[in-house]
Amino acid sequence: QVQLVESGGGLVQAGDSLRLSCAASGRTFSYYYMGWFRQTPGKEREFVAAITWSGRDTYYADSVKDRFTISKDNPKNTVYLQMNNLKPGDTAVYYCAAARIFYSDYRRGYDVWGQGTQVTVSS
Repeated sequence: QVQLVESGGGLVQAGDSLRLSCAASGRTFSYYYMGWFRQTPGKEREFVAAITWSGRDTYYADSVKDRFTISKDNPKNTVYLQMNNLKPGDTAVYYCAAARIFYSDYRRGYDVWGQGTQVTVSS
């Protein structure tokens, strides 16, 4: 059984930075993409960023492009989301997920999810 555990969330001010971590535990597994999503109350979960298994390709939502960076450390089985210049609109619960089902659309195929970590950005 594979588990994903997020950490690194917290309360920060606008303009600050945070780095989220997503550690995979359990049996070794392969995936097509590892992604970060976020959700606020009353809204659908939205895609934030994704990275391929090789780490060669990354993808971002327009709202976070040039501010967020996704990366991975394979020996540690960990994926990171570096968030810079945070804005109040980035406030959400952030989820890490693994896509083991292939779709050409990097926003689909996620079937393993973490429990989420809260990020709150004050103005």
